Amino acid sequence: MALLLKNVYALDGRLRPARRVDLRITEAGVIGTIAPAGSLKPQPDDCVDDRHDGTAVIPAFANAHCHAAMSLFRGLGEDEPLMEWLERKIWPVEARLTPQTVRAGTELAAAEMALSGAGCFADMYYHMEVVAEVVRRVGLRGALSVGVVSRDDKLLAASLQKDLTPYRGPLTRLNLDPHAPYTVSLAGMERIARFGRENGLTVQTHFLEAEWERGYIKKTFGMEPVEYLEKTGLLELDHLVLAHGVWLTEGEMKELAGRGNVTVVHCPASNLKLGSGVAALPAMLDAGLPVALGTDGAASNNRLDLWSEMRLMALIHKGTSKDPTAVPAHAALNCATLAGYRAFGFEGVGLIEEGWQADLTLVDLSGPQYVGADEDNLAGFIVYSGSSADVTDLLVVGRWIVKNRDYLPDPVESLTEAARRARRTLQSGASEAGA
Repeated sequence: MALLLKNVYALDGRLRPARRVDLRITEAGVIGTIAPAGSLKPQPDDCVDDRHDGTAVIPAFANAHCHAAMSLFRGLGEDEPLMEWLERKIWPVEARLTPQTVRAGTELAAAEMALSGAGCFADMYYHMEVVAEVVRRVGLRGALSVGVVSRDDKLLAASLQKDLTPYRGPLTRLNLDPHAPYTVSLAGMERIARFGRENGLTVQTHFLEAEWERGYIKKTFGMEPVEYLEKTGLLELDHLVLAHGVWLTEGEMKELAGRGNVTVVHCPASNLKLGSGVAALPAMLDAGLPVALGTDGAASNNRLDLWSEMRLMALIHKGTSKDPTAVPAHAALNCATLAGYRAFGFEGVGLIEEGWQADLTLVDLSGPQYVGADEDNLAGFIVYSGSSADVTDLLVVGRWIVKNRDYLPDPVESLTEAARRARRTLQSGASEAGA
């Protein structure tokens, strides 16, 4: 059945100003018709949803960098630097992850992201075949990975020989995710890049998240960062995604922008919490380097709320640059939506246009924080005044994932209880054999 949304405000990262419209979504989950509010007449097969001018429709957010099952690790190793946090708190617990615990953590994360308006997430973690099952069942989009965190090239070869079929689906894209230059050998990174090129896969890697990484690349490989990307073959991929990029120089940003195939994923809250620094987002945007937005894992954020991330990214760069025009509201919304989809090769999604897929977040504008919102200023209200508490509905390819603030795939209470059990298991180190 087709869906007719009447009397809504349509807004995306390119629409200036927003528009009051009627919007028909076809049975195939595509935006079929956008017309002035009140002008579309219901068809016999339409399900009519009249929002009476009190709802904004924006593209569903795309969380371009997270480790979903780390929702189980929230609160572990608070207030510690990156490497101490990883080595002392995170990696020992990760060593005990099982398919069952990853499922529990991913299902919890999927609900948290969907309820905050995200219809897509890029996951970089373990037991990704389980994540693929969750994504398919829930109905979200997923940019899924075959992850590698090892300097052992034999283990890397085994990772690349996995059957990739379980990761594929109509709403998924397959990635290779070598963790970082400091956890994967140079030969291993070259092999991953070659495999990605031969199979048309996106590669995402952590890159220049912490200040010391530049010196590590220089000392270990005798290269500058962009030279490292060039020599490993990563820059020859169709899509290369660099998570964080906090310590890229302006010259490197311009060089990467000229390649046309590189996206940096900005993770401001995680970078602040781990003391990694503040990426020079305005310089990236000025250079024409595509920038998407990510939360990183819940252990280092501690939220999986891309809405709060969007507000933070807009505000922090105004403050650090002493320039209130540094990251306009529309630019922030674009990073949180269209740029994330494009980074991983999702086409025809991330804008509100006829013929594009109906991955949409519906926002309640009736609260006191929206008094004064109109077509001209709605982007600023969404970015600076809004929050995930205002999300009422989420559709992915025209299918309801969240409806009237209710997460349809599962009772949230059952997900939280399963996650609590999984966390206790991981922290105690108890075996889950036979579970």
